[in-house]
Amino acid sequence: MTFVEKNAIRYFTFDIFKSAPVIHGIFTRHGGVSPEPWASLNLGGTVGDVRGRVIENRRRMFEAVDLPVESLYDAWQVHGDRIVVVNSPRPLEQRHEKADAIITSSNEVTLLMRFADCVSVFLCDPTKNVIGIVHAGWMGTVKKIALKTVQEMNRAFGSMPGNILAGIGPSIGPEQYEVGADVVKEIRRAFSEEAHRLLINKQNGTVYLNLWEANRIALMKAGVQKIEIAQISTAANTHDWYSHREEKGKTGRFGALIALR
Repeated sequence: MTFVEKNAIRYFTFDIFKSAPVIHGIFTRHGGVSPEPWASLNLGGTVGDVRGRVIENRRRMFEAVDLPVESLYDAWQVHGDRIVVVNSPRPLEQRHEKADAIITSSNEVTLLMRFADCVSVFLCDPTKNVIGIVHAGWMGTVKKIALKTVQEMNRAFGSMPGNILAGIGPSIGPEQYEVGADVVKEIRRAFSEEAHRLLINKQNGTVYLNLWEANRIALMKAGVQKIEIAQISTAANTHDWYSHREEKGKTGRFGALIALR
């Protein structure tokens, strides 16, 4: 993993994509114009921040990676498993599609999603020149949206899972993500008992869930073999990242994007 800084903007890139035909980044909360509690590069438009500041933050983010903001395609993230296949940017006046994964083979599109504890999954098939981005909270993880997105890349573009590179970005870590009996029940249902032992950790009567490992297992089940995990906990590093859980909902959303070169 590598951190890049440009014009006070600081973002994370995956080493696994160094030779891939992509531009990508997961942006920290630094370098924007939003005040507390969203300080400062907030990309969330539904958290109470002023729209003009969010637009300026987005502009700065795109400028940092030399991409035109007009190339953007983003979605209304709803913790589901719907995947959209796109071939052109979303006109900024057009309403968002409800989806938690986006894939494309167009080099005229930049895929964008927003996070504050949920897992970002980046996908790239350098053979077919196909990319994807996934939003996976515990519900999306249980629904195995990462696995389904790989399958959709195969269906829509002929991507072979063995050729796909995957990056699992910063999210709430396995030592911070406390969950209740309802989530444990869903994890038991969705994953095998062997996998379940890797995902659930009980300490002093408290249960913690490892979203990183759960999504890695889902990707491997889909046939993806090359996976990099950032292993950065948003909840343990709120200086750099927004964390809905750690900041008790009074926070912003950091942006993550990927585009074909």
